[in-house]
This record gives sequence, structure tokens and C-alpha cells, in this order.
Amino acid sequence: MSLDWMELHASVAMTSTTVLILLVVFTATFVRSTFGFGEALVAVPLLALLIPVPLAAPIAVLLSITVAAAIIAQDWRHIHLRSAMGLLLPTLIGTPLGILLLRSSHPAMVKATLAVLIILFFTYTLAGLSLPELHRDSRAWLSVCGLLAGVLGGAYGMNGPPLVIYGAMRRWSPQHLRATLQGYFLPASIFVMAGYGFSGLWTPAVTHLYLLSLPAALPGLLLGRVANRRLKGKLFLRVVSAGLILAGLVLLFQTFHSK
Repeated sequence: MSLDWMELHASVAMTSTTVLILLVVFTATFVRSTFGFGEALVAVPLLALLIPVPLAAPIAVLLSITVAAAIIAQDWRHIHLRSAMGLLLPTLIGTPLGILLLRSSHPAMVKATLAVLIILFFTYTLAGLSLPELHRDSRAWLSVCGLLAGVLGGAYGMNGPPLVIYGAMRRWSPQHLRATLQGYFLPASIFVMAGYGFSGLWTPAVTHLYLLSLPAALPGLLLGRVANRRLKGKLFLRVVSAGLILAGLVLLFQTFHSK
């Protein structure tokens, strides 16, 4: 009788965890489809409350590949291809550095630093202080933002913040930002997953949880596309900034909660 109760309890716990994972995936995919980025900022810290970070980060990247491919198929005409490629090249350098950070003995310190920087920068943006405007692509800014995106992507699957900074300086519309970032994310995410596979972080458990999450990702993708078309200009940037600040706070909570 005691054994049956223990098995039932374990089954309920497993089901509850699965439901929570699906809710996180739906929310993360909705955010990504709406803004063009950010599913990892939602998925990684929240999934890390349920599963280890070395599982959560690869799952977020696999979802990134899926969503990017779907958005490109729909909105490829809005992609600034030269900007996407200019951001991608330095990302290829930064990604291995990020993977080394993920496998290092001090991931909590790196995560806390990332969270504080995100909170400070996007509080600055939310306060209405504008970034400098780039009337055309800047090789220096492409290199800096792309490199930082690669480091953050390799470490936590969180390429988004430096890319948003660049898009804000270029004054891209919500539709152009969403589409252009997919032109970046698709090859960048494939490269990250190759790195995870090479380093042993892409495991059968990652594949299993990713396939399990797909039914929750599809409605998030469709609803996010509708939401993106309703957002305009300054409202879009304010919503993005508020969301990134919240994500930074979640990251900080998760960092200290896991200690």
C-alpha cells in the first residue's frame, strides 16, 4: 500500500512538472513570436526552476530554431539580410566562449552579472532616454553586439538583449525587428546546437523534452504573430524593455534561489 502511494505521488509530480514545462514553453514561444526574441529570457530561468540549466539551455535553443524557421517562412520579405549577417559573424566567435562559461565552475556569478546588466540598461531605456541613432549599419556596433550575443547565447541561449540594442539604434519597426532577428537566430541557433552536441550537452533527455514541448509552442507562435502586428513604435520598445527588466529580475531570483 505504501509503495502504491509512493508511485502515485511520483506520477502526479511528474505530470505537474510536465504541465509547468508546457506552460513555460507556450509563454516563451509567444514572447519570441511577438517580439522576435526573448524565449530564452523566459524559458531558461523558469525551466531552470524545474530542470537543470544544462537541460534548459539546449531546449531553448531548439525552440529558437523551430520558431525562427516558421517566422522566416512567413515574413522573409521584412528581413534586413546584411544586418543579420553582420551580427552573425562575430556571434560565431562569441558562442564557444559562452559554452565555456556554461561549463565553468562559476555559472551563478556569470548569470547574476548578466541579470544586473540587463536590468540597468533596459531601465535606462524604459526611462525614456533614447539610444544613439544609426542611419546605416555600423561595423563596430555590429561586431560588439554580435560578439556579446554569441557569448550570452552560448552560455544561456539568451542572444536577444544585444540584438535589441542594435535594432533600437537602427530604429527598426516591430515587424522588421522580428523578421531580421530570425535571419540571425536560425543559423546562430544551429551553430549553438552543434556546439552543445560537440560538448556533450545535447542529450536524449533534451530531445525528449523538446519534442514533448512542441504542442505548446505552436499556439504561442500563432498568437505572437497576431500580437506583433498590433504593436507600434515607442510602445513596442517600452514593452520590450519592461519584459527584459522582468527577465533580469527572474534571472537574479533563480541565481540566488539555486544556492
